[in-house]
Amino acid sequence: MLPRTRSQAARRSAATAPVAPLTSGAASALPRARRPELYIIHGWTYTTAPWTRTLSLLEKQGITVHMLHVPGLTSPSDQVWTIADYAKWADQEIPDGAIALGHSNGGRILLNLCSAKPQKLRHLILLDAAGVYTESKKRDLARTLSKKLQFLKNLPGLTKVWHKLTGSTDYARAPENMKRTLSNMLDSDRDLNLTSVTTPTSIIWGANDTVTPPRQAEVLHAQLPYNTLEVYPEWTHAPYLSHPDALAAAIVKTLQHPPRTPAPAPKPIHAPGSAQSAAPTVSRPAAASPGSAHPKGHQA
Repeated sequence: MLPRTRSQAARRSAATAPVAPLTSGAASALPRARRPELYIIHGWTYTTAPWTRTLSLLEKQGITVHMLHVPGLTSPSDQVWTIADYAKWADQEIPDGAIALGHSNGGRILLNLCSAKPQKLRHLILLDAAGVYTESKKRDLARTLSKKLQFLKNLPGLTKVWHKLTGSTDYARAPENMKRTLSNMLDSDRDLNLTSVTTPTSIIWGANDTVTPPRQAEVLHAQLPYNTLEVYPEWTHAPYLSHPDALAAAIVKTLQHPPRTPAPAPKPIHAPGSAQSAAPTVSRPAAASPGSAHPKGHQA
C-alpha cells in the first residue's frame, strides 16, 4: 500500500483491513537478514502483562522486542512529568535509526519525540495513539469531581462509588503526581505540530476504539506528511488484550511494508555552454499550496 502524503486527496475509510494469521512455519517469519529490533512504549497502564502473548508471537517471528518501562507507570517515579520530560527519556532509551511503536500515551510520547527530532526513528508505528487534541467537557468534569470527591476514595465501601462518580478514568485512579502528569499529557496535545513529524509512520487502529476513536486516526492520517493507515473492524483500544494474534500479524505486516518517503527530485542537467550553465543558480523553495506534499525534514 502506498503511503498517504499530504498531496493525496483520498483518505482511507474505517473499513476492513484483513490480516493473515501468523503460523509456526519458517515461511511466516521475517527473513533472517531483515529481522528488526522493535522498541515499544506502552500506554497509560501499570503493568505490561497483557502484552505477553503479542510479544511472544513477535519474538517467534524473529523480532527482538524491547518493551520500555515508562516512569511513573511501570517504573517507579514520584516526579510530575511533562511531555518534554518523556520525550527526553524516550530519546535516551531508543537508539537513533530505530523502529518504535507507541500505544495510546506511548504514541503521544513518540510523536513529540519525532516532532523535535524528525530523523530520530527510521519507522514510527502508532497503535491507537493519543496526541490529537480534542475538547472534552466530560474529561474536564471528571478531573473536577475527582479533586472535590477525593475523600470518598478512602471511605470503606465507597471506593467503587468514587470511581463511578469520577468516570472511572485513568485520572481518577492515578496517584497524585501522575494525576498532574496526565493533565500535562492531555494539555500538551494543544501544542503538538503533527505536520512536523516527517518520520515515515504506520498508523494501526481499532474501529471500535472509544478511548482514541477512529476520527483521531483520520486526523493523524491527514496531517502526518508520510504515513499509511490501517483500521481493523473488530479491534478496540487495546487489541493486545482482545486480538493479540491479529495484532502481532499486523505489526509483522507493517514491518515488512514500511511507508516510503518520496525520493528527492533530480537536479536538472544543462548542456555545456548553455545560458543556464554560464552562472550558478540559487534554488529557492516554491511557496507551498494547501494540501501539498512536504519533503522529509520540512516543517509546515
